[in-house]
Amino acid sequence: MQTEIIKVNGMTCMGCVNSVKNVLEKIPGVSSADVSLEQKQVTVAYDAMTTHADQLKNAIKEAGFEVIS
Repeated sequence: MQTEIIKVNGMTCMGCVNSVKNVLEKIPGVSSADVSLEQKQVTVAYDAMTTHADQLKNAIKEAGFEVIS
């Protein structure tokens, strides 16, 4: 398992947190997504053989949030 910490802008409530968590957990290879509204970040555990970090970031962007590099 690989772990990626992604900084996210635009989350303002628990609904946003749930949206980010749901889009990430639907990606094949993702085992967990721990989203922190206070820290404005998500910690994702995923199988690097199945999933690439860019897929995670793109899913967050497509859900309407900004990924901070």
